[in-house]
Amino acid sequence: MTAESDPVRAEGPSVVTDGGDEGAKLLVLDPAGEGKHGELPATWRPLAARRQVIWCRLPVDGALSQAEDLLGDAEPGGPPVDVVAAGDSAAHALRLAERHPGAASHVLLIDPVPDESSELADRVRSAGTAVDVLPHSTGAPYNRVPPPLPLGHPDVVAGITKILEDV
Repeated sequence: MTAESDPVRAEGPSVVTDGGDEGAKLLVLDPAGEGKHGELPATWRPLAARRQVIWCRLPVDGALSQAEDLLGDAEPGGPPVDVVAAGDSAAHALRLAERHPGAASHVLLIDPVPDESSELADRVRSAGTAVDVLPHSTGAPYNRVPPPLPLGHPDVVAGITKILEDV
């Protein structure tokens, strides 16, 4: 059963937000539907202290269209919007960035599905949006978490934080 077909994951709000309303934004496309109770994973609180986090819970109807609206409404020269996605939602993130050139500063991918996203990532990069692959699960026994690594995982948050600090 996938997150999209799991009725429990589809409960709750389609989007969870935290952090300031002004300044930089972090748009998260979450295929697992974390944040069911209206709060970000605890590991994301430090990021929410520095920027607004818009967490789109993809198993819930309407989450992807709200992400589309956010990027479509981004003002040129306005505060940066960075997009984060994991697993099969990586292709969604890249397509959003491709449809709205210049709206996203970065697309940060965790365990993207290579066949679906590599060529698309090249097109997004050529349009001027940075695309990075973050720390990910190798599926090896010591990882204890099969790919894709959950977005609430501390290694994911550390990777996002490092990339955004280096910008």
